[in-house]
Amino acid sequence: MLGGIFAFHSSWKDRQDTYMHKPLPLQCTSLNFRGFQIAQAMLFAIEEINNSKELLPGISLGYKIYDTCASIARGVRVALALANGDPAMTALSETPCAKPAQVQAIMGESSSSPCMAIATVIGPFHIPMISHFATCPCLSDTTRYPSFLRTIPSDYYQSRALAQLVKHFGWTWVGAIRSNNDYGNNGMAIFLETAQQMGICLEYSVSVFRKDPPEKILKIVEIIKASTSKVIVAFLSHKDMDVLIPELSHHNLTGYQWVGSESWIFESETAAMDIHHILDGAIGLFIPKAHVSGMREFILDVKPLNSTSQKLFTEFWEKLFSCKFKQSKSSAGNQRECTGHEDVTGVQNSFTYMSLMPIFCNVYKGVYAVAHALHNILRCDKTCNKKMQLDPLTILQHIKKIHFKTKEGDEVYFNENGDPAAKYEIINWQPTENGIVDFVRVGLYDASLPADTQLNLQNKSLFWAQNSQKVPLSVCSEKCPPGTRKVLQKGKPLCCNDCLRCAEGEKSNVTDSITCVRCDPEFWSNERRDACVKKVEEFLSYQETMGALLTAACLFGTCMTAVVAFIFFRYRQTPVVRANNSELSFLLLFSLTLCFLCSLTFMGRPSEWSCMLRHTAFGITFVLCISCVLGKTIVVLMAFRATLPGSDVMKWLGPAQQKRSVLGFTLVQVIICILWLIISPPFPFKNFKESKEKIILECALGSAVGFWAVLGYIGLLAMLCFILAFLARKLPDNFNEAKFITFSMLIFCAVWITFIPAYVSSPGKFRVAVEIFAILASSFGLLICIFIPKCYIILLKPENNTKKNMMGKGGPKSF
Repeated sequence: MLGGIFAFHSSWKDRQDTYMHKPLPLQCTSLNFRGFQIAQAMLFAIEEINNSKELLPGISLGYKIYDTCASIARGVRVALALANGDPAMTALSETPCAKPAQVQAIMGESSSSPCMAIATVIGPFHIPMISHFATCPCLSDTTRYPSFLRTIPSDYYQSRALAQLVKHFGWTWVGAIRSNNDYGNNGMAIFLETAQQMGICLEYSVSVFRKDPPEKILKIVEIIKASTSKVIVAFLSHKDMDVLIPELSHHNLTGYQWVGSESWIFESETAAMDIHHILDGAIGLFIPKAHVSGMREFILDVKPLNSTSQKLFTEFWEKLFSCKFKQSKSSAGNQRECTGHEDVTGVQNSFTYMSLMPIFCNVYKGVYAVAHALHNILRCDKTCNKKMQLDPLTILQHIKKIHFKTKEGDEVYFNENGDPAAKYEIINWQPTENGIVDFVRVGLYDASLPADTQLNLQNKSLFWAQNSQKVPLSVCSEKCPPGTRKVLQKGKPLCCNDCLRCAEGEKSNVTDSITCVRCDPEFWSNERRDACVKKVEEFLSYQETMGALLTAACLFGTCMTAVVAFIFFRYRQTPVVRANNSELSFLLLFSLTLCFLCSLTFMGRPSEWSCMLRHTAFGITFVLCISCVLGKTIVVLMAFRATLPGSDVMKWLGPAQQKRSVLGFTLVQVIICILWLIISPPFPFKNFKESKEKIILECALGSAVGFWAVLGYIGLLAMLCFILAFLARKLPDNFNEAKFITFSMLIFCAVWITFIPAYVSSPGKFRVAVEIFAILASSFGLLICIFIPKCYIILLKPENNTKKNMMGKGGPKSF
């Protein structure tokens, strides 16, 4: 004997118990076609087994079926009746046994909360209970529910699958509605946990129950209207969804993308209620499509079960064919009369649509699981051992071990928790031209596969809310593009953030980056801050305008010096050239040529050799130049002092002595440069600090002491030369070269005094340009002030280029 506990009604009338009398039986309302279909599926399986010669030969299965009216209390009561064999309870069956008998197993219930209550009561008696549609993960707890099994996967997998589905479409900001029972609360709890791990945030989470007052339903609608999320995850039973739809339609809440659980996503009655197309485009999970040959025809072949169920059958028949029997008290004049012979094939409604065939197949599998267990216990071959006593615990243990295939090839087995394998189809609500919703299968979910391949969406066109072909967007904040980073908004969930642009020198090259990565020292972020590009290397090159102009000035100075040297060589025998040691003049012109040329070493890409050459060449050539000028200044000054009686100064200032003094002054600078190069020479250096976007290639001084020692020595000689020339400025004009040297040294000192602050404060290549400019300015000052006046006399005033004129006496002139 098998028991069946199904909900032929989905609600009941409220009553006020006074606790003065025994409570009256529940008055059930809202006839539910699904209960009839499930009962028919159970009867089909029993009839098929009884007609089988291979399974339980000689053994007939009977049944007792009760209506719970979706009431937990009534479910517990009828479960105890089935366990005790209570003959007082009304059974919706043709009892094949002479007297009531204890059932060997119970099929049902559809909902999780009644199953939990029933399993708690019958668990201590080890009476197997196999549900076809109770999915609460809590029912997998074999400690609390030792005799519970099911042929539908646990919501543990469905909740995780729904979270993966939401994540797949990029919905990170969603609302949630759940049934306020064990099914909805447990299922939503797992969804929330998984969603949080996947970076999905909930704007709101509300619960609803079909018996809630209208005020609470209205409050839920107001929460939805005030929300910014466009996706609603509805973990609802179909009964609770049926209560919610009218209120949603009344407020015209269209444009929301619904994600549904298996309880309502494939429910044709729910789709028929949605006349305002609130749920169009809904997507969700349902158990895989199944088929059992002959079941559809058997379910549709409805007929009265027995006389005790006449009232229920009448109610069912009147709803199915929209008619009224003549003797019905609720008969209305505007409805046609039922005959009892109506043809069900001509009816189109949720009963004939058979959208829940996978659920009916689950009932079929449950009945066959019990039959196979009994077959093994009774050791059936051609006949069964009918004398063996059937113990509920033995039956339960054998059911847990069964593993068989149905006639359609579907495997049936239970894991250690009494659950089957978890597989789901992804269903999309697609409206048709005649207004009927088509439940289109658009993908699969298999929990047994690796995590990254569990969800598999087929290449089918999906319909979304308001029949859109575009995936709706539901995010709290837009994705942060590359070049920015996410910053959480204060007081809001993790999905709500602002996008801050990466700072200079940082980048983020992925969407929704939480940090910006600093570029390597030789790289800098581009304008979009999404990549690091190599910094531009900056140095004073010959190709750029400033470098070309300085190069031209260097070459012009060199050529000018060469021309002056040629003139002096051409007129080397003239008094102007011979005066004041012509050899020093040629040595001075040579050193000026080197000064002009050494500035070229400051241009171009710095290298190890160029860095050492530029400063040492500059220091030595300038000392050579200043030494020559100093020698000429001393000669001028001493020459007039030698005219004093008894003076023999000039014998100590002959040409040889002048050359040795120049060599001696220069040798000191050479020694300073050698020590500098040995101890800590200049070297090429990449300067990252002065400019963020450029690498400044420059020559590091190595030893700052060496650099300033070189400059200091040049400055010392220049100041000495300037002082001596200044002292000789009052001497006779015709032979006096001192005033021109004074002017040249004045320019020289002025240039190099201003050079120091300009050099220190100038950035990058401009620092090099300042140094080159100082070299050129001081070189041109020496060349022009000392040699141009002589060239003027040689070329334009040859009459003044005579020994008599050079020796002429004239009054001193001040300047």
